[in-house]
Amino acid sequence: MHNKDIEKLITDIVTPILVETDLFLIDVEYVREKDWYLRIFIDKLGGVEIYDCQIVSEKLARILDEKDLIKERYFLEVSSPGIDRPLKKEEDLTAAYGSKIDITFYAPWENTKTLTGVLVNHDSNFLEIRKLIKGKEFKNSEKIERKLIANIRLHIDF
Repeated sequence: MHNKDIEKLITDIVTPILVETDLFLIDVEYVREKDWYLRIFIDKLGGVEIYDCQIVSEKLARILDEKDLIKERYFLEVSSPGIDRPLKKEEDLTAAYGSKIDITFYAPWENTKTLTGVLVNHDSNFLEIRKLIKGKEFKNSEKIERKLIANIRLHIDF
């Protein structure tokens, strides 16, 4: 089974676990670093507590042990996605309208590898942003093809 297939399968298993809580699923990753890791990222209004992660982890581990779906040895991690999590889902992007975002490109775009702007709109092919340069927001928005974008995160001001 491929990584994406496992991620989809695990998403289908985790979703019903979360229905009875105030938690929601952010992402599922099945990746090989030195070892295999199955990472479940959850969140809730007000933030995730360690207890939330423990409950989801225990319920999910029980189901995974019963079904024995993943043949490789792996480590299960359930956690909060953190403040700097990537914006991957359409709902993440919609929720970020009017917010500053950082965009990283696969290859330089207009002579830059990263860009900070205010997210105005999006669709399946484009992000519409107003650029920020030295803290100044441009009035005109610009469309960027999503296929050029490697990563999108909320901008964090320190």
